[in-house]
Amino acid sequence: MDVNREQAWALLTEFTQSPNLIKHGLAVEASMRAYARRFGEDEDRWGIVGLIHDFDYERYPTMDGDTPQEEWHTYAGARILRERGWPEEMVQDVLSHADYVGMSRDTRLRQALYAVDELTGLITAVALVRPSKSIMDVKLRSIKKKWKDRSFAAGANREDIEHGATSLGVELSEHIAVVLEAMQGIAAALELDGRLAKQ
Repeated sequence: MDVNREQAWALLTEFTQSPNLIKHGLAVEASMRAYARRFGEDEDRWGIVGLIHDFDYERYPTMDGDTPQEEWHTYAGARILRERGWPEEMVQDVLSHADYVGMSRDTRLRQALYAVDELTGLITAVALVRPSKSIMDVKLRSIKKKWKDRSFAAGANREDIEHGATSLGVELSEHIAVVLEAMQGIAAALELDGRLAKQ
């Protein structure tokens, strides 16, 4: 089965109602496409994996506890993708972003997905605390300043981001710059174009 972007979008929006989760998928997609271009890889494939990596999270948010493992986030997603005939390599790519799965991140795509996932959330948070609420006003130095404040966007795991950048072979500041630029390129889709400051 060959998968296109339209099918990926349909899958994401079938399982996800939360605007923030949809925007997260779009941010990761844009970042993955940027890295695919950088490394001369298949931009559509990388983007699709980024877009759908959390498609099951809203319905299956559990990652531990008494819930059967097949109902955990990513495990449930993998089951759904397999039932629908998605390529197994893509299924494993999606599984690889969750540490608890233990899937090897032995490809650049998987390394990039892990590296950008948490970082998109941190950058979004930095944009939203600016008076303009525009990602176009966010600079690398602003992110690095907030990076040091561990109470800011505490849910964005800095260690995971650092580890991901290292695995990808990209210096941290450069990694942040790549993701920031990718997200700035889709500011309107992320609603980080200043409109929220006018509401």
